[in-house]
Amino acid sequence: MRLLFLAVLRRHTGNAVTAQRVRDHLEAAGHVCILKDAFDFESPSEISNFIKAENLEAAVALHLYRGGRLLQGNGIPFGIIFGGTDLNEDVNQGDKNKVMGKVLEEARFAVAFTESMKETAQRQWPHAKDKIYVQSQGIATVPNTAFNWNTFLQRSEWHQEEPNIYMVIVGPEVDPVFTREVKAKVKRTPGVRLIREMAQEDLHAVMKNCFALVNSSVSEGMSAAILEAMDLEVPVLARNIPGNSAVVKHEVTGLLFSDPQEFVQLAKRLVSDPALEKTIVANGREYVRKYHSWQEERQTYRQLVRTLERSPED
Repeated sequence: MRLLFLAVLRRHTGNAVTAQRVRDHLEAAGHVCILKDAFDFESPSEISNFIKAENLEAAVALHLYRGGRLLQGNGIPFGIIFGGTDLNEDVNQGDKNKVMGKVLEEARFAVAFTESMKETAQRQWPHAKDKIYVQSQGIATVPNTAFNWNTFLQRSEWHQEEPNIYMVIVGPEVDPVFTREVKAKVKRTPGVRLIREMAQEDLHAVMKNCFALVNSSVSEGMSAAILEAMDLEVPVLARNIPGNSAVVKHEVTGLLFSDPQEFVQLAKRLVSDPALEKTIVANGREYVRKYHSWQEERQTYRQLVRTLERSPED
């Protein structure tokens, strides 16, 4: 089957990584999966023209609003994967909420990463409760064994005053205005450095060499970076928001903070308490192995996509 996979593709961000992984699952099942950025299309009519030109038979959209709304009324069966901001932010805007409800009416299935996300969607759109499934993100990390950590540190000009304590922010420059703000603050902050996007294997190698991963997001569906850190046996410090607390249990699989002061307090505690670090690392690795199987994720998406091959009555 020829599939369109519509997502927000910002290189090495959560949605992009998830989209690439799910596409791999579908292609391994024998489907042709064309991955496109939702921001490349301004209207459903543009999507319709693309579907006809590529002779596409079905579609999957990652993000109920940004991707899903473009698939409405195009005459091909489609499924949805909730992204995070669709349920955490867009749901609170009346017009977007209504559009997303209409999208779910047409969708054959919808995938939530957590039970909490599923419950949120069911409360908002009870008519879709029977088509919402939970599938956590499957994780497989492959650090680049040839990556030279010492060379990387030297190139990045680390904190000279406290060479053992620093923060590295890695990622693409997506929003020019926000990027300028961040760069200005980093210049005034000793010990903090910005690194542009990296190949996934190199990023995993960097994470493996770090003392901890910090997730300070104010909105998350399910952070692949947190799960990757756990798989790499790296302690996690994460902001206490629903998407993070669904996978990080405080003092068990990681540490949760609510403000900068608590973050510093917990980070210092982690540095000075090897027993806590050992416990968090062991529990985090076990949690990922048990609940975030890459193989189970592959099987789930293969089964769900089969519903796009049948008529709705089958």
